Amino acid sequence: MQVNQPQGGGAEPTTPPARIRPPLAGSRLDMSSICDICHTARSTRKHAKCSRIRQKMKDAQWQTYMAEQAAKKQALQERRRYAR
Repeated sequence: MQVNQPQGGGAEPTTPPARIRPPLAGSRLDMSSICDICHTARSTRKHAKCSRIRQKMKDAQWQTYMAEQAAKKQALQERRRYAR
């Protein structure tokens, strides 16, 4: 038995959700082999605790960066509105 699946053309295209952060899959992470939290090699043991600490630090940095980007975009929109 086959499951009824819609044939091409009938389904409406879906738009991906808006990104919160820029994609990182296209570039390698700029991390050294030495952990910046506990100062040991990353390959020696699990660094879940260090990772949580690092994510909390980076989260604040990302929020300020994304706020700056939003402010730039808003300023550009304001300039364009009255440019005519």
